[in-house]
Amino acid sequence: MPPIIYGTAWKKERTETLVTQALRAGFGGIDTACQPKHYHEPGVGEALASWLREGIRREDVYVQTKFTSLPGHDPQRIPYDPQASLPEQVAQSFATSLRNLQTNYVDALVLHSPLPREEQTMQVWRAMESLVDSGGAHRIGISNCYNLDVLERLHGASRIKPAIVQNRFYAETGYDRDIREFCTRHAIAYQSFWTLTANPQLLANDTVRRLSLEYGRTPAQILFRYLTQVGVTPLTGTTSKAHMREDLAIFELELTASELRAVSALL
Repeated sequence: MPPIIYGTAWKKERTETLVTQALRAGFGGIDTACQPKHYHEPGVGEALASWLREGIRREDVYVQTKFTSLPGHDPQRIPYDPQASLPEQVAQSFATSLRNLQTNYVDALVLHSPLPREEQTMQVWRAMESLVDSGGAHRIGISNCYNLDVLERLHGASRIKPAIVQNRFYAETGYDRDIREFCTRHAIAYQSFWTLTANPQLLANDTVRRLSLEYGRTPAQILFRYLTQVGVTPLTGTTSKAHMREDLAIFELELTASELRAVSALL
């Protein structure tokens, strides 16, 4: 898993062009979902296919998609039979993802959010485990999981443990401090989305702005670099070529231990 991932939500017809730009800029990971309401997964597949035709190896691009349960879909555009059982919905959605992405495996399959009942979540999880068994998905994870008890029970009940938690990163959930600590203890990758949009107060904070001036970088670069240094993998969905370059340039700097503590204090 690369240390920063390009996110494709809400890109619609621009998806193929923007994913191609991201790959050319140097992004090594793409996040999408089999959810036509918010993602155009076939556009990711077209960009990936073009990239591979240029000689790039499939194993050099991290591709991550999601299974979305019925409440998360536009009723007119559900990529599986809504009358099917949950395990069959997972299988049908995954088959659609492989066709859309023009690949025979994904590096990660993520459950878009826990289902209303724990038994439903576990039915979906068992179906996702079977996709790991068959080699279709190399790892599985969960998104929009803000309740530590839910994550702990899933972890305890699963045969194949969650490898990823992908959550909105914002003050309302206390920046998931307890969930991130659990992830660290259990070697689960924590991915953040909505990292910049939800945090204008962080980007405007005196500590972040001071570091921005000292390093000659933008506040967004300081926040992203902080996160990567404390074990968070941020998603960025920028549509700007300049911002893509800036997002990848964060690895040209390294915050000191005292600077990391100063930013941590803001969370």
